[in-house]
Amino acid sequence: MPCTTVLVGKNATNDHSTMIARTDDGFFDVKKLIVVEPKDQPRKYKSVLSHVEIELPDHPMRYTSCPSVDKKSGIWAATGINEAQVGMTATETITSNPRVLSADPLVEYRKAEKRGEKDTIGGIGEEDIVVLVLPYIRTAREGVLRLAQLLETYGTYESNGIAFNDEDEVWWMETIGGHHWMARRVPDDCCVIAPNQFGMDSFDMEDAFTEQKAHLCSKDLKDFIRDNHLDLNQSGRMNPRDIFGSHTDMDHIYNTPRAWFMGRYLTPTTHTWDGPNAEFTPESDRIPWALVPERKLAVEDVRYLLSGHFQGTPYNPYTSQDTGKRGMYRSIGINRTGVTSICQIRSHVPEAIRGIEWICFGSTAFSSMLPVYPNVPSMPAYLSRVTLDMSTENFYWSSRLIDTLVDHDYASCIQLVNRYHNAMFTEGRKLVREYDARYTDSGDLSVLQKANDALCAMAKKETVSVMNKLMLESSKHMKNGFNLADN
Repeated sequence: MPCTTVLVGKNATNDHSTMIARTDDGFFDVKKLIVVEPKDQPRKYKSVLSHVEIELPDHPMRYTSCPSVDKKSGIWAATGINEAQVGMTATETITSNPRVLSADPLVEYRKAEKRGEKDTIGGIGEEDIVVLVLPYIRTAREGVLRLAQLLETYGTYESNGIAFNDEDEVWWMETIGGHHWMARRVPDDCCVIAPNQFGMDSFDMEDAFTEQKAHLCSKDLKDFIRDNHLDLNQSGRMNPRDIFGSHTDMDHIYNTPRAWFMGRYLTPTTHTWDGPNAEFTPESDRIPWALVPERKLAVEDVRYLLSGHFQGTPYNPYTSQDTGKRGMYRSIGINRTGVTSICQIRSHVPEAIRGIEWICFGSTAFSSMLPVYPNVPSMPAYLSRVTLDMSTENFYWSSRLIDTLVDHDYASCIQLVNRYHNAMFTEGRKLVREYDARYTDSGDLSVLQKANDALCAMAKKETVSVMNKLMLESSKHMKNGFNLADN
């Protein structure tokens, strides 16, 4: 799925939390946020798309999930935080190349062509991965190792990047062909940017095959690279992006410009991003996978990165200037996003409330983010009871309506939306501070259910308010308007 991912280590954030975030860019998929209790987790899983069947372990943990409301293509849980306070987002579709895919083909489902033949069962993919992994892991590293075992056993039918975080660590894992993989611990002082490409641009193979402090990979990866003549590096330094990834003309329109926009925001003076002497341009293949941001990052910064539409550049599709370059690159905050989440795992609070899941439905360019506590038995109806029919009684469809109104009258509406975002973050943070204190004083988990009810009530109030304002402002600019001066 065409998505954008941002990962932030604990020393790169303002509050020493870890964050993993991703836009889930389907095709206007209707999404909701639910809690899956252990009794509701299947013991035998069957994929809708690939038909693979997998026996699951006993004793799953509670976890949150952002499934598709329409189940015709499966669950597509997308992201969540489990009761061990481990976050996961899956998956970022990444690129590969024919050298890799011919050596280790993707495991694709194929229906039998002749009578008497059996269908070819496929591997696992984005439809399945959160359900298969998140309920069973207690650390980010365990997430990598469990998914690795599944990949090696069943294979995958697509190339993907997956992120995990706990209180201390963030891990990024990329699949290689049908069964191979590699993973890196994100440096604590870094922010990783991943826009639909194989991202890792360095890897310590010695660490991966000895202490495994910050690098993990398939046990036969060295042999796989050597035997299939995959290494394109001349300097002796391993660059996985060159070995396993792509450098195509389409990358320069669809992928690398997003990395350029995010890198430009994170390190505006460390690197030169604009002008004739730019170190990196929107079409550069060498934009770093991990950057040390020039200042600490808060949730608001991650949201801004994932709402990017090249504002402040000639490529902004909403600019009023005739730059000749408007809309030429694929925005991060795109129209067809179903859900965006920031899984934030904090370290300065009691264990039961370390996780905060920030949820945004629809296009991140205009929709707002709402924080909720994941360690609860169920989510409020405003987030969980979403239907395929449009309704302003839930956050998903209200967000979609905001997106549409603002897009069609950007100049008149954008300031109203900016005020809405500020209100949502301000009031949301106030409530989190209040209920953090309430739980810390009482130790009563039922406080978190009340917190989510209060957060959703706030969100509904602010969202209805901005919808009223946007509807009036947009109505003023309808093409059939007419003013008659009769004095």
